[in-house]
Amino acid sequence: MTRNTLHIACESIAEDGTRSSALHAIAPSALVVAGWTGRDSAAIEHHIEELAALGVPRPSSVPLYYRMASLLLTQSAEIEALGDQSSGEAEPLLFFSQGEWWLGVASDHTDRQVESYSVAVSKQMCAKPLAASAWRWRDVEAHQDAIELRSRIFEDGRWVDYQRGTLAAIRPLAALRDGLPGLGKEPEGLFMTCGTLAALPNARGEAIRPAAQMEIELHDARLQRRIVHRYAVRVLPVIA
Repeated sequence: MTRNTLHIACESIAEDGTRSSALHAIAPSALVVAGWTGRDSAAIEHHIEELAALGVPRPSSVPLYYRMASLLLTQSAEIEALGDQSSGEAEPLLFFSQGEWWLGVASDHTDRQVESYSVAVSKQMCAKPLAASAWRWRDVEAHQDAIELRSRIFEDGRWVDYQRGTLAAIRPLAALRDGLPGLGKEPEGLFMTCGTLAALPNARGEAIRPAAQMEIELHDARLQRRIVHRYAVRVLPVIA
């Protein structure tokens, strides 16, 4: 099977505080999208109800691990989506490369129209943009709850906050990773998105909604660094 190769600048921190970055060329071997991963049961229910308003069926259990085609992963500044009813979700991204786990950020871009009858198919319908940099997981695991996850969308001619919170709202990432069925000891090339935050409603009361451009971000205030990726969505016509 032909695989796409991702190039990610992976930053690690030595015991003396020295930072170094190495460019990893990674051929993804598997992609998993973890869903319903909130730490707060009330927040999970809110997200379920948020999606139910769009006609999305309730999950059979939480969390769920959706297997996706690894070719969906992309670092492009533009993705293509069929129709105008897709939208992104900023998510922490864990992946395994060269003997280490790394933390990055990705967007679980999803077809909302298809989602009304199948969450799994809706996620498979869209590319999954990810940033071109990452942090070594063991450098941040101890303070993961303080790391901020944020997204913005371009709406009504300006950039607005779409999601904002910390990883404290999501189950501990290592526990979420270790709950993945069939996880090997060193799963080279495995990528897993780890859940998201609720969308912030706009002035019209719309929460989950499409946008022509999206920016996703992880902010580590303790170590004073950010990972940011911005992408545009090119809408393809739906031909009946």
